[in-house]
Amino acid sequence: MRVKGGFVTRRRHKKILDMTKGQWGSRSKLFRRANEAMMKSYWYAYRDRRNKRRDFRRLWITRINAASRLHGLSYSRFMHGLKEAEVRLDRKALADLAVRDEMAFAAIVDIAKSALA
Repeated sequence: MRVKGGFVTRRRHKKILDMTKGQWGSRSKLFRRANEAMMKSYWYAYRDRRNKRRDFRRLWITRINAASRLHGLSYSRFMHGLKEAEVRLDRKALADLAVRDEMAFAAIVDIAKSALA
């Protein structure tokens, strides 16, 4: 006698179909296509959680570079000056200061310049 699975299979299928609700066409209607779409979307989410950190770091560096160049320092010289002055601000905080508080960022640039001189 074979085992057909019954409600266990239906419950598993329903769970997958609920996860893919909102996707286009058969990706939300047919179990096999929905399962493929769900596995692919989980892989994209896993990958992009890592890429998000990478992308934000690039954005922060770009903002810091633009702001520090307005004050006469390149990004690498600015970061080196901060390291020499033992200023422990991360790139996220520096980029936020560069965008929101130019006076505070200018003061930090002056600290970096004095450490380089």
